Amino acid sequence: MTEIIVRSAERLGATIEARGHTILVDEPVDAGGSDAGPTPYELLLGALGSCTAITLRLYATRRNWPLESVEVHLTHDRVHARDCANCEDRNANVFLDRITKRIVLHGALSPDQHARLLEIAEHCPVQRTLQSLVIEQASA
Repeated sequence: MTEIIVRSAERLGATIEARGHTILVDEPVDAGGSDAGPTPYELLLGALGSCTAITLRLYATRRNWPLESVEVHLTHDRVHARDCANCEDRNANVFLDRITKRIVLHGALSPDQHARLLEIAEHCPVQRTLQSLVIEQASA
């Protein structure tokens, strides 16, 4: 199990430490931040997109399919006005988030290979984690 350490920084910034790597996270200026790094939601989309691309690359490589590269285009929509309209109900916010994922596959893939890779993309580990909604909170 890998432990990630997040420390608050100036204004709305934070640093993430993971296995000796440091990532700066921040909010845009118009949201009160300094825009010194990607937002938490941008990192979430980056995690999903990179996991999808890696999963497809591994699958195609194992089958010797001619996948040259993968592009994953992601967007996130959130209805902020209703974020905490009913915070006591854990299920109240289930339908507030929408992540749209568009995949572009490059290479001389057959139609069947292309279709199969799009099916496999729906099963990357990060997507499965996001869909399971598992968060455990422990206090210090």
